[in-house]
Amino acid sequence: MSTANTLRVQLQWVPQAQFAGPIVAQVQGFYQAEGLDVTLVPGGPYVDTVAEGSAPDGPEFTVSWLPKALTAVQSGDSDLVSIAQVFQRSGTRAISLKESNINSVEEFRGKKVGVWDFGNEHEVTAGTAKHDLTPGVDYEQVIQDFDMSALLSHEIDEAEAMVYDGYAQILEQRNPATGNLYQPSDLNVIDWNAEGTAMLQDAILARESWLAEAGNEEIAVRFLRATFRGWMYARDNPETAIDQVMAAGATQGRGHQTWQLNEINPLIWPSPANIGITDLALWDQTIRVAIEGGVLSAAPADGAYRNDLAERAIFGIDGDTKGLDFVKGVATFTEGGN
Repeated sequence: MSTANTLRVQLQWVPQAQFAGPIVAQVQGFYQAEGLDVTLVPGGPYVDTVAEGSAPDGPEFTVSWLPKALTAVQSGDSDLVSIAQVFQRSGTRAISLKESNINSVEEFRGKKVGVWDFGNEHEVTAGTAKHDLTPGVDYEQVIQDFDMSALLSHEIDEAEAMVYDGYAQILEQRNPATGNLYQPSDLNVIDWNAEGTAMLQDAILARESWLAEAGNEEIAVRFLRATFRGWMYARDNPETAIDQVMAAGATQGRGHQTWQLNEINPLIWPSPANIGITDLALWDQTIRVAIEGGVLSAAPADGAYRNDLAERAIFGIDGDTKGLDFVKGVATFTEGGN
C-alpha cells in the first residue's frame, strides 16, 4: 500500500502529449507543492489499465476512456469512480483512404473495418450500431494494431484512429502514388462527435474503496488541483510542455508530439464548467450511446461519477480554469514525426 503522500497514476498509454497535464505537473513541481510524490505508470497496447487500476493494491488513480471503465464496473470487476473528466470531446475518428470512397458510416457495409480491442473499440461499435450495422453481419470487424499499417497496406478499408495520433501517423508518411507526404485531401475522416455518438474519454478515476479511506478524498483534491494546473500550463506554454513530454520518454518524435498536443488541447478547452467537471449532457450522451451500441446493458448506478472533488480542487487554483478564449494553435506535419 502507498503512504499518504506517495501516489501512482496509471496512464492509458505510453508517455506522450496525451498526458501532458500530469507530466507537466510532475516536472513543474505542482505535485510537490501539494505535498505529493507522484509516479506516472505507463500503459501500452497490451496493458489492461482498467484492471490495473481496479486492483486493491493498484495505482491510486487511473486515466481511462469512460466506456471501458464503466463496462468493468458493470461486470463487477471494478469499483472505479470518475472523479474528473479532463477531455470534453472525443478524439476518435474513422479514417479511410480517399480511393476507398467511404464517405459515411453507412458505406462501411461490406467493408473491412479496423478497431482496437481491450475496450477501445466501443465508440466505433456504437457508432455503427446507430446506423443499423452489425459487425460480422454487415461489415467485417478486424482487430488492428495500434498503428495505421493495416490501412496503408490495404488490409482494411477503414481504420480506427485518434486525431492526435493515428491520423498524424498517416500524414507523416510518404504516399507511394505521389512521392510526397500524405495530405488531408488523401483521406476521408468520420468524426464521431459530428455523428452524435461520441463518448467521453480520458477521465481520471479512483477506486471507491480507496476514496472511502480516511484522508484520501483530501489527497484526491490535491492531486486533481496539481493535475489541472499541469493542463493549464500545457495550454499556455505548449513548447515547454513538449520539451517535458519528450524528456519523460516519449517514443515518437518532437514533430509528432507537437501535433499531438495541438490536437489534445481542443479536446479539453474550452471547458465551460471548469476543467475536470463532468458535463451531465455529455455523460448522458455517453451512457445512451453505450447502451444503444450494446456496450452497456443498463445505465450505471448513481455515484458512477462525482464532481465535488474537482470543484474543491478548482477552488484553490489561480488562473484561467475554463479556457473560454482558447484558440487552437497551428502545427505542421513532419516526415516520420521527427
